[in-house]
Amino acid sequence: MCKIRLLLILGLFSSLSLAQTSTPTDWTNQYWTARWILHPTAPARQYGVYHFRKSFDLAQKPNRFVVHVSADNRYRLFVNGKAVAIGPARSDTQNWNYETIDLAPYLQAGRNVLAAQAWYMGEGAPFAQMSYQFGFLLQGDGPVEKVANTDASWKIVHNPAYSPIKNDIPKLRTYIVVGDGDRVDAAQYPWGWEQPGFDDTHWVAAKPLNFPTKPRGLGTDGNWGLVPRMIPMMDEKPLRLSTVRRTENGKMENAFLQGNAPVTVPANTKAVFLLDQGYLTNAYPELTVSQGKAATITLAYAEALIDAKGRKGNRNEIEGRTLRGFEDQFMADGGSKRTFRPLWFRTYRYLQLTVETKQDPLVLDDLIGQYTAYPFEEKARFSANAATPGVDAPGDTTLKAIWNVGWRTAQLCAGENYYDCPYYEQLQYTGDTRIQSMISLYVTGDDRLMRKAIMDYDHSRFNDGLTQSRYPSADFQVIPTFSLFWVCMIHDYWMHRQDDAFVKSLLPGIMGVLNWHEQRIAPTGLNGPLEWWNFVDWAKWQNATDEIAGGVPAGARKGGSSILSLQQAYTYFRAGDLLAHYGLNERAEHYRELGRRLNRAVYAQCWDASRGLIADVPVSSASKAIFSQHANILAVLTDAVPASQQASLLQKVMADTSLTQATFYFKFYLFEALKKTKLGDQLVAQLKPWRDMLAIGLTTFAENPEPTRSDCHAWSASPLYEFLSMTCGIRPAEPGFKSVRIEPYLGDLTAVSGQMPHPLGIISVEFRKTSAGQLTGTVIMPGNLTGTLRWKGKSLLLKAGKQTVNL
Repeated sequence: MCKIRLLLILGLFSSLSLAQTSTPTDWTNQYWTARWILHPTAPARQYGVYHFRKSFDLAQKPNRFVVHVSADNRYRLFVNGKAVAIGPARSDTQNWNYETIDLAPYLQAGRNVLAAQAWYMGEGAPFAQMSYQFGFLLQGDGPVEKVANTDASWKIVHNPAYSPIKNDIPKLRTYIVVGDGDRVDAAQYPWGWEQPGFDDTHWVAAKPLNFPTKPRGLGTDGNWGLVPRMIPMMDEKPLRLSTVRRTENGKMENAFLQGNAPVTVPANTKAVFLLDQGYLTNAYPELTVSQGKAATITLAYAEALIDAKGRKGNRNEIEGRTLRGFEDQFMADGGSKRTFRPLWFRTYRYLQLTVETKQDPLVLDDLIGQYTAYPFEEKARFSANAATPGVDAPGDTTLKAIWNVGWRTAQLCAGENYYDCPYYEQLQYTGDTRIQSMISLYVTGDDRLMRKAIMDYDHSRFNDGLTQSRYPSADFQVIPTFSLFWVCMIHDYWMHRQDDAFVKSLLPGIMGVLNWHEQRIAPTGLNGPLEWWNFVDWAKWQNATDEIAGGVPAGARKGGSSILSLQQAYTYFRAGDLLAHYGLNERAEHYRELGRRLNRAVYAQCWDASRGLIADVPVSSASKAIFSQHANILAVLTDAVPASQQASLLQKVMADTSLTQATFYFKFYLFEALKKTKLGDQLVAQLKPWRDMLAIGLTTFAENPEPTRSDCHAWSASPLYEFLSMTCGIRPAEPGFKSVRIEPYLGDLTAVSGQMPHPLGIISVEFRKTSAGQLTGTVIMPGNLTGTLRWKGKSLLLKAGKQTVNL
């Protein structure tokens, strides 16, 4: 899809000629003149795919033709046969996004045709899709563009070719909530509907809804509260599969995948073609076929193949393995060059085509993917060398592979929202998003998706005072620990960006979260019984017999969890920083004291002197103490144990395999504890689980250790952030990243180099460790940024520009 020009509402039009320019209209505080439109007789809340068309004449090609577009559920907009936009960005009904697009590059003097495909998934919608009812909307920005406004002059047709394919939990035998697949019957499809010359005389007039179109905050009723999209449009670029791995009853060469060798499947044949991308991706597959009337082509997508016991094993292996995955289906009509493209992107490494022909042979002309993702630009760099490369002391090759695979993981988990995983859920969970946001800030410098996510969670708050755990989501879910991480995520943003008005606007929501948890502190000083799902980690929790839901440690349902109490303290301290910064000193000290009280209670009741560890619940002679890495990691991060004991405690936690082990998700907090205790030299040794994932052919990092459901979970991409913030040592020294503290930890590495984006420019470091333990190299600081470099107890003041290091 050609790159479109998204224009900011406040106007960027000074270079346009006066004859073609009008002052941009602020549609955020007035009723819109365009109306939401839909089919006059089709049900508005049931599954359906529709096409809209509008023709109009222009005396000359315009320099500017700005429109604002939205739909429920979604739309794809065409101008004179050219696809120009997909939207709207996912949100909730009272923060319903519209896209602002300049159509001028695609318009011409004379007749022009706007066309849109819009759809409503009904009961088969993804959980991430919130909705009011079906509708499509296009508002011209000014007097020139109002000719395009949606009203009864637009034409519409219901496309009967579409029906849904269930890809649900029973079918895939796991939790999957990304919605239905598409079944398309080519014989009923209005081919060429988007082209200017298409005959739409048999289409009917669209029906305008009778209530006014309104931005958020206006109107007497609910429906949609429109807000301008705050993130850029998604990337889309062509992507071709790599290899034909297996065929049954048919012949296909790799040349087909490059678009050079059409494949013919004979009549009355069932042929199966297993295709390999070589790595996991998100893309809209576009399959073009000819002839083969009544033939059925099923497209199935998978992250990996499975054996007879449902195990994935090495992701590169196919022998004795089958594909069980999400499916679409296309039924040919015998026509030439018919192209199937699903309504929403698919996630796959493996794509399997199953072709069943009838009386006529079918020609597979081409298969190409259109990759899609948030348009992050990789601005960070990292490389390293070790004295003795190997399994336990990886050289540059291994760390570079972790970087590359981690970055692919982060990219595939970022679209119109952050995704926990692209294949199974596509839901924006706070615990995941906090880690994803730090990766985004450090690798790209782009904070827009992070800012949107923070706002999404703020919009999700309900009467308890908590945020929902994942949002936008049509399925209500609450994880109180994730509400705490929302507060921490705001603290992260505050430390890395100067945006006081935005952060201050979030303080009421922060106070609601803190108050809910404070009200549930028991007389013991630990957490009391907690409602909802108090997820901590997908660990193998010991003696959590009162907890029905997975991922919850002992002491949540009845109270007394050191882990949950310490996470409260961890959050109270960060909230105290925020509140004090904005002049709420009394409340700040109140929460800091709450954090200290929780720490004291945990240490008094859960410290097991014989083990030298914090237990998960209070230690008593009546029951056997249980221990986890999680409780002790949080004890270090909150100073619940004396500072003098923290380093040795963390060493013990990493060495003792009898403890409940942190999975990939919670290792983010282990890594943060390494920084705090100045044990960052041990980071590289802690990356063995990531090297193990590479060894079994994973091309993205998984949700959990084997056996895992999801092969792509961005919470497992945290090493990217750690390479820059710990190995290279680059961190903000004060809120807003106004100054920098650089404290590198090279461990067994002899040299590292890295760079990361800062609001003022690029921070770049090159360090080498001498045989005598000295640090040499250079640091480049952008703009007027200053800071401090620390190494083994020594420090050096840093100034703007390039400077030589010798400590």
